Amino acid sequence: MPHFVNGKTDLYYEESGEGFPILLIAPGGMKSTISAWGAAPWNPIEHLRPEFRVIAMDQRNAGRSSAPVTANDGWHVYTQDQLSLMDHLGIERFHVAGMCIGGPYCMGLIEAAPERVASAVLFQSIGLDDNRDAFYAMFDGWADELKPQRTEVDAAAWQGFRENMYGGDFLFNVSREFVRSVATPLLLMRGNDLYHPESISRELAELAPNAQLIENWKEEPSASIARDQVLGFLRDNAG
Repeated sequence: MPHFVNGKTDLYYEESGEGFPILLIAPGGMKSTISAWGAAPWNPIEHLRPEFRVIAMDQRNAGRSSAPVTANDGWHVYTQDQLSLMDHLGIERFHVAGMCIGGPYCMGLIEAAPERVASAVLFQSIGLDDNRDAFYAMFDGWADELKPQRTEVDAAAWQGFRENMYGGDFLFNVSREFVRSVATPLLLMRGNDLYHPESISRELAELAPNAQLIENWKEEPSASIARDQVLGFLRDNAG
């Protein structure tokens, strides 16, 4: 099983296929793992590996990945994990596709290393729309499962981490002003529930100057059409 060990952080990842690389960031909130793609409406591992070098990963402290927990943790440590993994694999430029929590992660990568991200596909991004308590509760559930194994982490550290993740506005990690400045091509799949508000998908499409919004992508026949659109988008923006 491939692991990338970077200091005290141990990241599990899987590779398949050949071609221009694409990093996949799975749904599942704080439990974002490769296996979550199997239960998603659209599994990009299956559909992209015939044409692309697909890199999927378990985020830190989810699945088979682990890392320390501190009060200073937040979106930036995940972004650094993702970039460090791509460095480890010798990949300079890549696509990124993320579902759910993967939406902010995609935008965080674009903010941190815009020259490295060829394009991004955001499947029903999370975002703030009268739902902060739901995200806090999701974080708390994940933390409660970890706490018995992380007795060295005090309550203040968990609280600080939680606030760093979900105390912000909009996508939680990037601003509307930043999204207005993003030249990276974006393909957006509309969300439609508590964690993935439709309003967030639409606002991203309105703000980003180089974005396309796909309204229906979960059910057939729209799902097949959307898959073809994703493949075409990634082909057009590879390089």
